[in-house]
Formats: sequence, structure tokens, C-alpha cells
Amino acid sequence: MDKFKSREVATVFKNYPDAIRPRMMALRQLVLDTASESVDVVELEETLKWGEPSYVTSSGSTIRMDWKSAQPNQIALYFHCKTRLIDTFKELYGDRMLFEGNRAIVFAHSDDIPIEEVKHCIYLSLTYRRRKHLPMLGV
Repeated sequence: MDKFKSREVATVFKNYPDAIRPRMMALRQLVLDTASESVDVVELEETLKWGEPSYVTSSGSTIRMDWKSAQPNQIALYFHCKTRLIDTFKELYGDRMLFEGNRAIVFAHSDDIPIEEVKHCIYLSLTYRRRKHLPMLGV
């Protein structure tokens, strides 16, 4: 597990319920791993936006993640709703993942996270600025 560079982000993760924290940490690690494995992602900043852990890069679109007490049995990865990201994800993985409108991939607490598919979605978001003009984001 990568160490936190931001005390504020670490605090958010620490405050997740015990049953949720490992899943949120796993999603975080998928984002960090995807960014570090890609030559197309130059720098990734981990910060808070709207109180949620967020991942920002100059090459792409921000990714946020969170668990909310209003929906205690799910966690989510959030993407900018004005992009074509979720539409593309639905086309590629609509039979393997659940989506919330045009803004999120959601996972039930008991669901297995499809790691390769999620990493692909993360990669497409982290490189969105380079591919937004391409049909199906160049996939």
C-alpha cells in the first residue's frame, strides 16, 4: 500500500467504517497503480475535492471516490459528468459493472471488484485529455 502524502486524505480513509476501509484502500491502490504503470500519466496528485479523496493529473480528468452513509452498502468511483467517460465505460463494461447515471461506477459492499476493467476505466480517465476527441476514446 502506498503511503499517504496528505494528512487530510489519510484522515478521510481512517474515518471510513472498518468494514468499508479495506475496499476504499483497494480502490485507491488501483488508481495509484494504474497511474504509476502508465507512461501517459506524468504526475498524479492525491487531494480532497468536496471532502472526497480525489486524483488529479494534467493529462486527464479528475477521479474521486467515496463511501456515503446514505448508501452504506456501496462505494463509488466518480468521474466528471460532462465527459464521455461513463458512456464509454457502459459500452465496454455495461454487463460487468453498475453505474450511477453519467457520473459513477458503483460497487456493492459484497461485490468483487473487476480489477482489470476498473484499471482500464481509471486509465481512460487519467489520459482523457489526450483521447477525448477520439471515437470511443480511442478504445
